[in-house]
Amino acid sequence: MVIGLWGLAQLAGLALIGLLSFQSRQWAGMSAPLEAASDETSPAPTLTPSAKPSVTPYVSPAVTAAPHLPTLTTTATRRPRPTASPAPSATPLPDNPLVIGHSVAGRPLEVYRFGQGPIEHMIIVGIHGGYEWNTIALADELIAYLDEHHELIPPDVTLFILRSLNPDGEARARTVDGRVNENGVDLNRNWPALWQADWPRDGCWRYRPTTGGASPASEPETRALIDFLLDSRVTALINYHSAALGIFPGGQPPDPDSLRLAEAVAAVSDYPYPPIDTGCQFTGQLIDWASAHGIAALDIELTNHHDTDFDQNLAILSVLLNWG
Repeated sequence: MVIGLWGLAQLAGLALIGLLSFQSRQWAGMSAPLEAASDETSPAPTLTPSAKPSVTPYVSPAVTAAPHLPTLTTTATRRPRPTASPAPSATPLPDNPLVIGHSVAGRPLEVYRFGQGPIEHMIIVGIHGGYEWNTIALADELIAYLDEHHELIPPDVTLFILRSLNPDGEARARTVDGRVNENGVDLNRNWPALWQADWPRDGCWRYRPTTGGASPASEPETRALIDFLLDSRVTALINYHSAALGIFPGGQPPDPDSLRLAEAVAAVSDYPYPPIDTGCQFTGQLIDWASAHGIAALDIELTNHHDTDFDQNLAILSVLLNWG
């Protein structure tokens, strides 16, 4: 009987254990879907995008307007104009530049013409080549300006600009070595006016050996410009140099027309006048030859060896265009 009761108790215990195990499995099966649902419905983690590098937008550099160019105005008394009816000066000229000759090395001597009037004036630069390269730069600036402003040339005036009388020196160097032509001649000592092959060097340029040539007008550059001036009707010219000595009228002593032109130019510029006297003896000069041939002529020296003094020389251009 005891054994029978003990056996029943064991059977009841086993049944209870089985029931508990079954319920435990049911709860486990129910919890799994809940855990899966929790994974599906939980919000995705927030992704913070990496900040883009800061890019500064490109801003075009400010463009500074070119300085206002002075308006050309009449600053000198003009002589009575011929009664000829010239073609309008605003018409571009198809033959620019005119080649009037060649250098020793065969480079062209180029003259630019503006206007077609009967009164002819001229600007000459670069007689000392690369040593005075800023005079050539000034000519290029004036040529470009007049190309855009043909109306500034009075209808009865023709202006010639020879942009470089010594292109061989210009090509050689922008130093003292660029002063003479290919034959070693100073072209402003080669003109048939008080000519000398050599001269005292006290107070004169002396940085390299140079000469006035084998004879007056021995150089092709000099002869080409002489022929051009004799064939034309040029009545006034300016020969630009650098640097610093001022305004020199043509002639020894200066002729009245050259003096009058020098005074008109001095009135609109800061260049020294009377010019600075270094004691140099000037021989064989272009302006002295021009003066002897009835042409009012000036040497004008720029302020230094690198600036063109463009604004001042626009005012001087006005004087030349309206001079007479």
